[in-house]
Amino acid sequence: MVLAENQKIRISSKSENIILVERMIEDVCDLFNISEDYYGNILVALTEAVNNAIYHGNAANPQKSIDIYFKSFSDHVSFTVKDEGIGFNFSNLPDPTNPENIEKPNGRGVFLMRNLADKVSFEDNGSKVILDFKVSVN
Repeated sequence: MVLAENQKIRISSKSENIILVERMIEDVCDLFNISEDYYGNILVALTEAVNNAIYHGNAANPQKSIDIYFKSFSDHVSFTVKDEGIGFNFSNLPDPTNPENIEKPNGRGVFLMRNLADKVSFEDNGSKVILDFKVSVN
């Protein structure tokens, strides 16, 4: 996959398509010489966003698509994940670090995104998430 400064891929809502997102991340990190530390942050945050889009946004309906956009800027890279769902209340999520939530099998995706990305924004009622990572782009 050859990446330009702006890139878009579309995947159907199937878990096996996460590999396409992982390849995109590898290509971006290679092309822009992004360090291993940021690679890990980008990988986890973006795959969490895509998994949320697959399972929560599109209810794992393979007929629905997810668009993943990449843009580079002089001081950061940005990834946008957009699903076909109705969105969610992203401002009122339970804290997964609270003792009553520790044992729950899900509910950590947005928490991880917010802790790994330098900036997380939600649009379109939460059906679009934008992850920014402050890295130097040459």
